[in-house]
Amino acid sequence: MIDRLRDVAVMTGRNLVHVRREPLQLSDVTIQPVLFTLLFVYVFGAGVSLPNGTYAEFAVAGLLALNLTTSSMGTAVGLSTDLNGGVIDRFRSLPIWRPSVLVGRSIADVFQAALCSAIVAATGFVVGWRFHEGVARALAAFGVFLLFSYAMSWACACLGIVSKGPESASGFGLIVLFPLAFVSNALVPTENMPTVIRTIANWNPVSAVTAAARDLFGNPNPSATIAAWPMQHPIAASLLWSFGIIAVFAPLAAVLYRRRTTD
Repeated sequence: MIDRLRDVAVMTGRNLVHVRREPLQLSDVTIQPVLFTLLFVYVFGAGVSLPNGTYAEFAVAGLLALNLTTSSMGTAVGLSTDLNGGVIDRFRSLPIWRPSVLVGRSIADVFQAALCSAIVAATGFVVGWRFHEGVARALAAFGVFLLFSYAMSWACACLGIVSKGPESASGFGLIVLFPLAFVSNALVPTENMPTVIRTIANWNPVSAVTAAARDLFGNPNPSATIAAWPMQHPIAASLLWSFGIIAVFAPLAAVLYRRRTTD
């Protein structure tokens, strides 16, 4: 067990060192969150009317979910790059625990997600966002986000393993992740959406995570009036979604990785 933990720590450190050497890899969790926060608050904020609170307080939880969902595509691209660049063949020649490559990648991605969350929150404070339910509940909200980000990293790991190259991983990731992020309550309330789209949005895991964070932050949460079970129990729904995604995609990623790296 100690040897496995050491292997995971080494692989996590490897991924973090790569980021330090190529800081532009962090653009999706550093520059993008600032741009998205300013863009959506000052552009969408002028066209969205909320009965209680400001659009900034409504939007920041959604922007956290949006940025963490779309940035998880980096897992797919990074794994695909390693698999197609020959470095995994080098790892196979070493006496390491084979799944440590995947576990180390997922843990490194959590650190990047934490950085992304901090940047969105800091930018949110600048544009007027505040939390109103105390520090403990605010930290719980960030914990919900990081758990969901960890779950998404395993789903994207599967995508990276089956992709033929980083370009295909990135292209297909955009097709999947952007609808997942935008067909939700992240940036606008869902009440006025067409019926089919509204139903999808209300059961979207991104909507559950966003609604849970708004509840924990004490921010405006129009979804609380919706009868759908995830909107009435957003914290439970977000946890179920996150653990369910991990339960499905973590073992699947291990199987796919074993097949991909077996002669």
